[in-house]
Amino acid sequence: MYNAKSSKAEEFINHEEILATLDYAKANKNNRPLIDSIIKKAKNMKGLSYREAAVLLECDIEEEIQRIYKLAKEIKQKFYGKRIVMFAPLYLSNYCVNGCVYCPYHFVNKDIPRKKLTQEQIRDEVIALQDMGHKRLALETGEDPVNNPIEYILESINTIYSIKHKNGSIRRVNVNIAATTVENYRKLKEAGIGTYILFQETYHRETYRKLHPTGPKHDYAYHTEAMDRAMEGGIDDVGLGVLFGLNNYRYDFVGILMHAEHLEATFGVGPHTISVPRIRPASDIDATAYSNAISDDIFAKIVAILRIAVPYTGLIVSTRESKESREKVLELGVSQLSGASRTNVGGYTEDEPVNEDTSQFEIEDRRTLDQVVNWLLSLGHIPSFCTACYREGRTGDRFMTLVKSNQIANCCQPNALITLKEYLEDYALPDTKEKGEALIKEELELIPNEKVRNIAIEKLRLIEQGYRDFRF
Repeated sequence: MYNAKSSKAEEFINHEEILATLDYAKANKNNRPLIDSIIKKAKNMKGLSYREAAVLLECDIEEEIQRIYKLAKEIKQKFYGKRIVMFAPLYLSNYCVNGCVYCPYHFVNKDIPRKKLTQEQIRDEVIALQDMGHKRLALETGEDPVNNPIEYILESINTIYSIKHKNGSIRRVNVNIAATTVENYRKLKEAGIGTYILFQETYHRETYRKLHPTGPKHDYAYHTEAMDRAMEGGIDDVGLGVLFGLNNYRYDFVGILMHAEHLEATFGVGPHTISVPRIRPASDIDATAYSNAISDDIFAKIVAILRIAVPYTGLIVSTRESKESREKVLELGVSQLSGASRTNVGGYTEDEPVNEDTSQFEIEDRRTLDQVVNWLLSLGHIPSFCTACYREGRTGDRFMTLVKSNQIANCCQPNALITLKEYLEDYALPDTKEKGEALIKEELELIPNEKVRNIAIEKLRLIEQGYRDFRF
C-alpha cells in the first residue's frame, strides 16, 4: 500500500499508486473544470500533489498549457526572481563496479581509460575552475569501494576547500556519489558538504533492475531509500533527479514528486533541488537506443509543472541541454545552471579540444563560463555565484521556511549582486562587465529594504577596492 511516511521504498514509491495516478490523469486530460481548479489551487503557490501535477502533465489543451506556462513564470519570479545560480561538476574518478547500461563508466566498458585524480591533480582542476570564476562545485565519481572509498571523497573535499588562488575559492561543494550508509553521510556532513545529490535514474522497479544488472546499484530499495539515510545522517539539503529517456516520462515524473512528498512528510522538508537530465550519447552508449526519449516541448512542460508542483525547490539543468533548450526552460522554472562543464576526469586541465572519449556524456552547450554569464545578462537574468545560505546555516527546514515566507529574497537578491560583482571584477571580459554593471545598477533600485540596499551598495564599493567574500 502507498504510504508517504513509510521508510520502505516500495511503499513511498508505490507502483500501483503510480499506475492509478496515470490512469486518473489520462481519464481527466480534457476535464477543464478539474484542470482549472488545479491551476487555481496552484496560484496559491503552495504546491500540488503528484496526482494533480500528473493531470496537468497529461493535459493537451493548448490554452490550458499556456496558462500553466504563465503561472510557472510567475512562481519562478516570486521565489527566485531573476537569479540563476551557477555551478560546475568536478569528476574525480571514473572507476566503477556497477553495470549501469546507460553509463560509459560501467565496469564492462573496456574502451574507456580509467582515471582517478590525485590530490595534486584535484588542486590543478580546482584552480582552473577558480580561474573561470566558479565558486560552487558538484563532485562526481563512480562507485568503487577500492578506488573511490569514502576516505578519498572526504580528503578531496578538504583539498578543494583549502585552495585559495588569487581571488578564487570554492565556497560550496555539493556531492553526487553512490548511495551509502548513515555513518558515511555523517562524515560528509562533517566535511562541510552543501547538497547531497543522487539521481534515481528511474522509479520503475523492474526497469531500474534491468538498467542496473550488476553491482551495488542493482539494489533498488537501498538506492531509493538513500535520501532517508542522508537525512538521518544530518544532511538536510538533498537533491533528487531522474534521467529522462530511460523509462516512460510520465511514470518517473509522478515518482519524483512522490519522493518529494515522502521527504516532506517524513522529515518536514522536501528536496533542496530536482535535476531533469535527458540521456545523451557517450562512449559505448547509444542514446538513440532508448525509445522513451522526450521532445523539447515535453521537456519544457515537465520543467514548468515541476516549478508549479514544488515551488520552493531549485530546478537544475546542465550542459546536456542546448543553449536553445536551456533558454526556454530558464523562463519556466530553472534556477540553477552549470557552465563550461567537463564531464571527463581531469577535463578542466586538458588542452583543447577535450578528449570526450572519457566523458560520462556528451555536452551540448559548450560555451565558456563568460559566454554563459554574458548570455544570461543579455536575457535579463542575474548570474549568481552565491553560497551564503549554506555557509550561514540556512539549510533544510530553516531555508524552506524563509523561502515559503518570501523572506529569503532579503538575502538572495543582494548576495546575487555581490557575487556577480566579484565575477565582473575578477574574471569578466569587457562586454560582460559592462552588461553586468548596468544590471547591478538597475537591480539595486529594486531592493525594497532601504537598509539592505545601502549595505549592498557599501559591499559593492568595497569589492571594487579589492575586498572579497561578503554575504548577507
